[in-house]
Amino acid sequence: MNDERYLELLAEKYPTEQAVSREIINLTAILSLPKGTEHFMSDLHGEYEAFCHILNNCSGVIREKVDLLFGETLSDFDREEICTLIYYPVEKLELVRKEGKNNEEWYRATLGELIDIARLLSSKYTRSKVRKAMPKEYAYILDELIHVQKDEDDNQVVYHRNILDTLLELDNADEFIEVLAGLIKRLAVDHLHIVGDIFDRGACADRIMDLLMQYHSLDIEWGNHDILWMGAAAGSKACIATVVRNNLKYNNTKILENSYGISLRNLALFAEKIYPNEEPMKAALKAISVMLFKLEGQVILRNPDYNMTDKLLLHKVNVEKQTVEIDGTEYAIKEEAFPTVNFDSGDMEDIYQLSEEEEQVMEGLRMAFVNSIRLRQHIDFLYQKGSMYRIFNGNLLYHGCVPLDESGNLEGVAFGKKRYHGREYLDYAERIARRAWSKDARQKDRDFMWYLWCGRKSPLSGRNIKTFERTYVLDENTWFEQSNPYYKFYHEEKICNMILHEFGLYSERSHIINGHTPVRTSKGEHPVRAEGKLLVIDGGFCKSYHKTTGIAGYTLIFNSHGIRIKSHQPFQSVYAALTENKDIESKSELVETEKERLMVRDTDSGKKIKEDIDGLKMLLQAYRNGDFLVGV
Repeated sequence: MNDERYLELLAEKYPTEQAVSREIINLTAILSLPKGTEHFMSDLHGEYEAFCHILNNCSGVIREKVDLLFGETLSDFDREEICTLIYYPVEKLELVRKEGKNNEEWYRATLGELIDIARLLSSKYTRSKVRKAMPKEYAYILDELIHVQKDEDDNQVVYHRNILDTLLELDNADEFIEVLAGLIKRLAVDHLHIVGDIFDRGACADRIMDLLMQYHSLDIEWGNHDILWMGAAAGSKACIATVVRNNLKYNNTKILENSYGISLRNLALFAEKIYPNEEPMKAALKAISVMLFKLEGQVILRNPDYNMTDKLLLHKVNVEKQTVEIDGTEYAIKEEAFPTVNFDSGDMEDIYQLSEEEEQVMEGLRMAFVNSIRLRQHIDFLYQKGSMYRIFNGNLLYHGCVPLDESGNLEGVAFGKKRYHGREYLDYAERIARRAWSKDARQKDRDFMWYLWCGRKSPLSGRNIKTFERTYVLDENTWFEQSNPYYKFYHEEKICNMILHEFGLYSERSHIINGHTPVRTSKGEHPVRAEGKLLVIDGGFCKSYHKTTGIAGYTLIFNSHGIRIKSHQPFQSVYAALTENKDIESKSELVETEKERLMVRDTDSGKKIKEDIDGLKMLLQAYRNGDFLVGV
């Protein structure tokens, strides 16, 4: 767009010199406000209650503000009470009513404290932005209460008190407390980053998605478990079989049947028929596992450029000897008859074909996945807000890895006639992932979704997954999953700087924010790596990891003062939070303190505002030069 056309469009919005000047003044003032708080979370894995609590307490930010304001005036118990009320206002108010504490004195004190907290948190935003964060029906009252100023006759204080008097008189205080609690949480965090893996293991990924869809400002960096569900919703049978198998394995079938309306009845009936001596769910797991390895084989055979033929192990099983040959060595397997595998066929491709009944079961599951309205809504949201990586305020965010070779260089990955590496590879992966969800999707695109889930050089997986070996082979030495060299080199500052430069980031303040790999704190691991250039924030929400990690994982806070990593102990329950004010115990560690406080001018939005100011100044000069007729 040329300058003249740009100014013409700008003049439609700002038709007078006064309008232009007013906007320049407004935008220039915004640049001088403190940078908003960013909250980073990763690897949620369906653990709704723990995620919801961390989201509510903003990784301890709410508690810090309460302590800052009331550390010397309220007891520990009273500060805990106000925090719990902010986290769970509806539930806590019900408990207060049952305990008979909801008298006028309690309401006045509580409302006053909540208003003070909201006032503190609103100080880093424009009044307009704060007003937009308020529910419309209460915006005027909240705006007045938060911005009340003392005068010589205390008129504003009286005005403030009269508003509260009327709220109490109309029995409207409970609803107003709920609104205030929501506003406080909204102002505590300006933007949320979910660095991958919302799905699998825990039972309630659907509820997490519902919550995220209501959040005011966020982005998502896809994880390998997210891409798996995205591939399943797009119709990849290999992804569908993996999703079903994972949820049977973790006893999470409710998310399929109750949350997304995906019936497993036909699978269960088929499994009962071919494994009559097994418990129904165990039989279903066995049946879907065999179907999965057949479907994976088909994907690998269709896509020789994946270079994954070594993972074709089903045809190397000797049922009579109960062994499988891996890399020239025979290994004993768990007792398994493989009743649906055609081992007598001389054609390897025939072995990996589904039987007629298996095909019927898989087609039924495929139809259920692609036609689930709620699942489609959630996957649509993942595509709208998600990406393979994101550059945000000078930091590089991704879930898994940027594949490296054994020398620590960016590893080339060939698909078709082209070789990709680094940022180009992640951009290519995102293009194919998006096409897989489009009306132009091809089989090859859906196959690539499976590759992103578990491919040896997938930037989301980052390791050589051994599902077949872990399912059947007795020798656990075969289970070892070799990680990409990235995970060896990401401790080195020069390697992290190389990756940052690959993505166009050269600032000393730039960091890599990484999820995917649990930090084993109990074994002395630390989330800060490469002299602070890389931060691993696997949230550790998954309960099965707590024994391995020693804690419930890490989150990250990046505000105008710098970056803090927050370590968290396991969350007990919402009930304990309500009845005993049990918050998640968190410790804060400074990663980087800014020499000068970061302002909006230092952020991505600040750069955009500066560009807008430059355009407005051009328009103002054009008005003054007579190049544009004012108001025309």
